[in-house]
This record gives sequence, structure tokens and C-alpha cells, in this order.
Amino acid sequence: MAKDFYGDMKLGILGGGQLGRMLIQEAINYNVNIHILDPDKNAPCRKLCNHFECGSLGDFETVYNFGKDLDMLTIEIEKVNVDALEKLEEEGVLVYPQSRIIRLIQDKGLQKHFFKQNNIPTSAFQLISSKENMENSTIKIPFIQKLRKDGYDGKGVKKISSIADLETAFEEPSLIEEWVDFEKEIAVIVARNDRGDISTFPMVEMEFNPEANLVEFLIAPSTYGFEIQQQAEELAKKIADDLQIVGILAVEMFLTKEGEILVNELAPRPHNSGHQSIEGNYVSQFAQHLRAIFNLPLGDTRCRSNAVMINLLGEVGYEGLAKYEGIEEILGMEGVYLHLYGKKITKPFRKMGHICIINDDRELAINNARKVQEILKVKA
Repeated sequence: MAKDFYGDMKLGILGGGQLGRMLIQEAINYNVNIHILDPDKNAPCRKLCNHFECGSLGDFETVYNFGKDLDMLTIEIEKVNVDALEKLEEEGVLVYPQSRIIRLIQDKGLQKHFFKQNNIPTSAFQLISSKENMENSTIKIPFIQKLRKDGYDGKGVKKISSIADLETAFEEPSLIEEWVDFEKEIAVIVARNDRGDISTFPMVEMEFNPEANLVEFLIAPSTYGFEIQQQAEELAKKIADDLQIVGILAVEMFLTKEGEILVNELAPRPHNSGHQSIEGNYVSQFAQHLRAIFNLPLGDTRCRSNAVMINLLGEVGYEGLAKYEGIEEILGMEGVYLHLYGKKITKPFRKMGHICIINDDRELAINNARKVQEILKVKA
């Protein structure tokens, strides 16, 4: 690292949402000068950074001009102009994760080919240029269709359960993959710095909101056996090493009913499956990402306690200025930590915050989390 952390180092973050906000909260400890680019003038990061710029993350000139006077760039969202990042890298700006990795992960088809080429277990798949090709595919119904680009938070994903469902399939280039009858969705966050040190957070278990297809409930650490946890963590390390990534990487996986682990998707940034680490681990995923991109020693990822994370989603039927019900009641409970993301407008299933529930008794942590879910509501 050429510059010290005494206010002269300029770190740019592409994206000013909740991930950028939590990254800033950690970066303050390093006294780093934070610059944010986001298309929303009311982005959650706007008042927390040293410099905020409102502009398109997909426009070459905007991203290039934003980054050219910075020392380093990182991302909190993958949908950014990679051509601009490549040019900035050529001109000496450090970009972590590297632009080639962002380009790979932007395209779910390229991700799948990467898994195949590197002997990483994943579900059977086929790339489709248009929905007309689907009826003759080698993957039989039921299957999952995913847009190759621009899908996020459950958007851009459809289950095709019957021939009739093909009528409403996506028209754009996509991949179809075998429907996995999994027992549990699991995830491992892994970090790698430029000197090649690699460290994983303990495996976590996830429950999804079936309507929004978003992580609604996350439990750490996992209670699955040592062999399964070790296998998941070794897979994450292999992927980080194969990619030679610098930064943090979320590896989302399925655990099948036969005990097999299949890698589903990657996210080269802090991720929803690591939010519990702020209170639940000795080092948080945000601190670990900064350690990795600053090429510092990686932190201690061990769990401090049982942690349950709940996404605070906008209630169905409400859209407008956010109003929070039940905050005082949940904060009267032991081991409850609230994180609001600073979003002014709520709408159904929008991520408005998260809550982490800590307890040495795992069942009590889960029960308290269920109570919090019932009490805390985001309305308008």
C-alpha cells in the first residue's frame, strides 16, 4: 500500500446503498477519504462520505472521470461499467475486486462456465439465446431460468414448472439450470488479499422469503457436521484462489438432500449473507474487505456467539415515506441490534435495514428473531 491511512488516501466506492454505508462505517476507523458514485441523489451514503457524486454507474465517462483521481476503487454492486474500470487499472488506479472478475460475475453464463472449467460442483446448465430455444433444451422441466445479466435480489429468476410457463419466460439471453431439490441454502464468505492470504467466515444457513426470493433469515454458525462445513469453506477458498480475487467474495451454495454441495452464485463484494458478522464475529465482513483490499493481515473470523440476521423488508401494501413500527419494543429485548439503511422511501420487499439477534443459546436467538419479525414493520 503506497499511501498511509491518514486522510490522504482516496477510496472510491461504486454504489451508495446500504453495503457502501456499512463499508464507510468501518472505513472511518482507518481515516480513509471516501468518495461515492451513485445514480440516486438520496442514496444512503450521501451524507456519510467525504465526496458524493450523483451519476450513472453504467456510463463509461462518468465512472472513468469519477475514478481517475482516486487511489483505489471498490464496488458495492456488480452492475458497473467494466470498460472504464479496465482503463483506470491501466492508468494505475487500484481496482478491487479486479475488473476482469467483475466482468465474469456480471454474466451468470460466464460464471457457470468458470465453475465447469475449474471443477467446481454446480447444477447442470445450458445457455439459451432466446426463449424459443427452451423447448429443445437438454435440461428438462422443471428448471430455473436466470437472465445472464442484470438480475439481483431475486429479480431475473423464474422457475419453469410446466410447458405453459414457457409463455412467460424471459426473452433475453439467459441460462437454464437443473432444478435442485435442496435441503438448505448455505453460504460462505471468503476474503483474499494481494499477498495471497485467504480466510473464510464460518458457513451460514439461510432461509428465503418465497414471495420475494430474498434472504429473510440467516443463522450463524451452522450446526451441520464438520465435514460439510469444511467442504463448503474449502470450496470457497478454491474459488477465491482460482479467481485470484482481491477483496471479499460471497459464495452461495445448495446443500442437497444427498449431502452434496453445489455452488449457486458468486458476489464479489460484501453480501447479505455476512451482515451478522458485524456483531456476531470478531471481524466483520466489511472490516475484512478493507483489510483485503488494503493488503493488510486478514482478521479473526471466528463467531463470538450465535447470531441470527433478519432482513427488514418493506411491508406489502405500503409505498411512500418509511414509517417504522415496533423499534422501541424490539430494542427492549436482550441482544437485539438494529441497522437502518437510511432509505427514505419504502415499497414492498425493499431492503430497509436488518436486525441481528445475538444469544449464547441458539434456540433462544432463533425464537427472539421470530418475535422481532412479528413486531418490527416498515410501513408508509
